[in-house]
Amino acid sequence: MAAPADIAPVQTTATAADLPPERGARVRLATLVNLRWLAVLGQTATLVGASLTLSLSLELGLCFVVVGLLALANLSATVRHPSGHRLTEREALAFVLIDLGQLTALLYLTGGLDNPFALLFMAPVTVSATVLSLRSTALVGVLALVAITLLAGYHLPLVLEDGTELALPRLFLIGFWAAIVVGTLFLGGLAWRLTLETNRMSAALLATQAALAREQKLHDLGGVVAAAAHELGTPLATIKLTAGELRDEVAEALPDRPDLSEDVALIASQADRCRDIMRSMGQAGKDDLMMRSAPLEAVLREAAAPHADRGVAIAFEAFTLGAAAEAASDAVPPDIHRSPEVIHGLRNLIQNAVDHARTRVLVEMAWSDRVVRVRVLDDGPGYPIEMMGRLGDPFLRRPRPKDGMGLGLFIAKTLLARTGATVRFRNATRRRQGRAMGAVAEVTWPRTAIVAGRGALGENMRVM
Repeated sequence: MAAPADIAPVQTTATAADLPPERGARVRLATLVNLRWLAVLGQTATLVGASLTLSLSLELGLCFVVVGLLALANLSATVRHPSGHRLTEREALAFVLIDLGQLTALLYLTGGLDNPFALLFMAPVTVSATVLSLRSTALVGVLALVAITLLAGYHLPLVLEDGTELALPRLFLIGFWAAIVVGTLFLGGLAWRLTLETNRMSAALLATQAALAREQKLHDLGGVVAAAAHELGTPLATIKLTAGELRDEVAEALPDRPDLSEDVALIASQADRCRDIMRSMGQAGKDDLMMRSAPLEAVLREAAAPHADRGVAIAFEAFTLGAAAEAASDAVPPDIHRSPEVIHGLRNLIQNAVDHARTRVLVEMAWSDRVVRVRVLDDGPGYPIEMMGRLGDPFLRRPRPKDGMGLGLFIAKTLLARTGATVRFRNATRRRQGRAMGAVAEVTWPRTAIVAGRGALGENMRVM
């Protein structure tokens, strides 16, 4: 069942331009402002508690000046922008650098690395790893490591009220410095990686939803067109019949007016043309309950139709599995649900095979009383061995020429999984029909999940 010539097939690939940016312009100002207010509150409480309960002689005036400057910076940001403002990359970087500088100044006044709260250096780096680009995160990380190293040797000491100076032994100080450095690098790297994977998955799911929405629109449009073709068939036939009778009567009654006969013939020819146009547009199917299911081979051919003229031969093979081969009722492919998820998912697998095949793609369909299986094989080089464990995941890298981002297989796997299918990718281990095959994409459904029932169809939906 081919798409009508006047309706463009749904695009099944996504490029980097179609995806939302992974970093920058994502974090709300209110989020970082609230975190900063929490830091101001925590620093104030710690300073007051340390001076009252630990008998420490601190430069409270300078310390509160540093905390007050952070509070003023927060108020300034709140006044300048609405709470829903999305920070740009540069604004978010400046926000984090201000926090890092304020923390460095406060730790300088309170013992440097002798202060156990020095581990808070991990916070700005972790925050930058979740909201900033890799370059900005690297800048924040380097500045944080420089500040940690400087504070190990340059700081105001912690002094008790009796003048006793509190300082870690040199060995402990080196160990504390190493622990903070390692912790900062580890937590920053972990936060970066987890955020990157989350962003990639979110962007890939958005691309999947967009692809499915386009397929659904085409599906619905085909339904409206076919329903219109069905409804207009009778009026057009009536016009043609009436025009034929009128032409004969005009030819007999007015033989000296050949122009009238030509006009009537023109009406008949235009009715034929309208009928042909509607018939060609109606090839996409219609929103009829009968069209919600179709034979397995028909669905596969519909999915492969947009790639049939790309210079690669697409062959189809059908066979039964197990006990089904002995049952006459199962000698023909079963009728399956003709949903947009199934069609678009299979289309992506076939497109991927056509993209990498040399001359031929083989689509195998098999069924039994328990499962329905589809395999798409190509005679290309096969999947790269190093990527076998990640096939079906969105890579979303900037593609090199002739390389993709993994979105096609991800979209196919996601959409087909919604229909109850299990999708596996591997390389062929044996020849098919004397030909060496490369990549294999295998889709397996439980029969109950994909085979359409044979009960009453009910009433067709009304097309307005």
